[in-house]
Amino acid sequence: MEAKGENQWNSIVVPSVQEMVNENMITTVPPKYVRSDEDKTEVADGSSLITEIPIIDMKRLCSSTAMNSEVEKLDFACKQWGFFQLVNHGIAPSFLDKVKSEIKDFFNLPMEEKKKLWQRPDEMEGFGQVFVVSENQKLDWADLFVLTTQPSQLRKPHLFPKLPLPLRDTLEMYSAEVKSITKILLAKMAKALKMKPGEIEEMFDDDMMQTMRMNYYPPCPQPDQVLGLTPHSDADALTILLQLNEVEGLQIKKDGKWVRLKPLPDAFIVNVGDVLEIITNGIYRSIEHRAVVNSEKERLSVASFHIPGLNKVIGPVKSLVERQKAAIFKSVTTKDYLNGFFSRQLDGKAYLDVMRV
Repeated sequence: MEAKGENQWNSIVVPSVQEMVNENMITTVPPKYVRSDEDKTEVADGSSLITEIPIIDMKRLCSSTAMNSEVEKLDFACKQWGFFQLVNHGIAPSFLDKVKSEIKDFFNLPMEEKKKLWQRPDEMEGFGQVFVVSENQKLDWADLFVLTTQPSQLRKPHLFPKLPLPLRDTLEMYSAEVKSITKILLAKMAKALKMKPGEIEEMFDDDMMQTMRMNYYPPCPQPDQVLGLTPHSDADALTILLQLNEVEGLQIKKDGKWVRLKPLPDAFIVNVGDVLEIITNGIYRSIEHRAVVNSEKERLSVASFHIPGLNKVIGPVKSLVERQKAAIFKSVTTKDYLNGFFSRQLDGKAYLDVMRV
């Protein structure tokens, strides 16, 4: 995804948390991972909050009879929550089981095998962490594996083709399935917002970029001292997350409090990213989220991020600007947008403020 010398998408290389946990039987968290109290905003009480996130049925979304009411539900979810769970998405549970078990095996490869796929100093892809821009910043209690999956010509020759089989073939198929779901969802959102025909489709055509991030959160001896993933909103347009085991950890910020999210079996958790907030001129809103860890169990997930192609222009669509009488965000190329985003530490929705007019 990043041509050296052209884009500055890199991250300082850091040690593996998984290796540290496996080898050292640690009982206290190293200072580099310990968060201050203001990072630990209270979690909202009440288990009812866990299940309140809207559920969207893909089958209904694509049915001639039920589509309109489901599009309304989708519109509500994007305006009020910025998150929803997608069921009946058409990907077989048996195939999702294959994705889950192969990614788990991937994180359990011997360290010498993983080192061949580790981040390089001037890059962001591979095993490691992202958004580490200073030696002094706090680190997440996680190991990640990041790679560009679409379009295929942007794949790193030393990463995707070198993935172990059958994982490489499984990800090829999974990537295509998730991309087509993304295109359908974006088209239905455009319908909900009464955009002009083609306004969304032109931005997300064949050169739409998809990056995958596999997340491994090891158990932690002091889980309340660390974060698995720093609070942030996603920089992309639409993120599709698959939880790989039954361990909870994802939290979203609702009305100033953190709300625990319980994934339904084989559902996707879908969220609005900053780019969709920009494209819709603020009508759909990206939401801060974070991951917490626990003392007994590892947690795994895989997120797929979707954004217009590198040479496309990201900005509010014309029909919505005309309706709202003003654009509240600037327009920039995807490449410039990403260069700005990846040069910073993750910090809530701070980068979206940079894009405001």
